[in-house]
Amino acid sequence: MENQYSRAEKWNIYRGKTGARRYSMPGWKFLTNHALVLCLIAQQTRITARELCTAIGITEKATRNIINDLEADGYVSKKKEGRRIKYRVNPDMPLRSETQQDKAIGDLLETLGWKRRPGK
Repeated sequence: MENQYSRAEKWNIYRGKTGARRYSMPGWKFLTNHALVLCLIAQQTRITARELCTAIGITEKATRNIINDLEADGYVSKKKEGRRIKYRVNPDMPLRSETQQDKAIGDLLETLGWKRRPGK
């Protein structure tokens, strides 16, 4: 018995569609860790670095470095609210790829499920 799940079944398990535990897809991925952090911050503006690193599967230090990169380049801004931080994504920033700089990061985030807030 080489493998009990088909590729489609593995993907559904990975996405959490079956109620089974998450299956980590082996090999390469389409989105960089920077893109994953940005996507999660856009979806959950009060997410912590610890929650981000757990969701993505990288260290907390790497997560904090990515957040600092995104803030330094203007993709996110941080605002302290009590003991927590609220993030704001600048959806008008261009993608960083030289061949895709005519597209805004907000367009990519919308493709990945982010909903723009009306009037923002």
